[in-house]
Amino acid sequence: MTRTHEITDLLQAWSRGDPEALEKLLPLVDRELKRIAHAFMQKERSGHTLQTTALVNEALASLIADEPIDWKSRKHFYAIVTWRMRNILIEYARGRLAEKRGKGVKHTDFDEAVFMTDEKSEEMIMLDEALKKLAKFDQRKATIVENRYFGGKTNKEIAELLDVSPSTVDREWRFTRAWLYREIFGEEE
Repeated sequence: MTRTHEITDLLQAWSRGDPEALEKLLPLVDRELKRIAHAFMQKERSGHTLQTTALVNEALASLIADEPIDWKSRKHFYAIVTWRMRNILIEYARGRLAEKRGKGVKHTDFDEAVFMTDEKSEEMIMLDEALKKLAKFDQRKATIVENRYFGGKTNKEIAELLDVSPSTVDREWRFTRAWLYREIFGEEE
């Protein structure tokens, strides 16, 4: 059995409630999950208290805590985890801005502070809002952005995920990047 099929089989066993499936699955997906999280963290300011492993752990914890998912494939799994990681970072950005504006003010030790500039937090939230708007009329383009920008995937990897050619991903990425820029900043790139 190939590793791809083994991962899919374990995902399906996990969704059926097999407690041992998750234990067997984690070592097989750990490297790819850390690669995805690392790509996310590369876009964050250095010193962000949420590190690669913590981002992976938070995303997995949210999957474990939720209702079981009927996993279709490993690609489905990685897409959901990528989406969860993105949402975790968006929530960190929103929390950062809420603290700046005085909402939910609490004492935080300097060592525990989230190191994300206000500008970076606002950009992350604007990008999230633009992606949600994009997803309403073109989910594939939104998926390309999520996987390329947040997931650190190459056009070839995204093409395999979406079952399209790399040139299609490249063309849609260029179009979507320009659309997002216009949507966020109100002007041409």
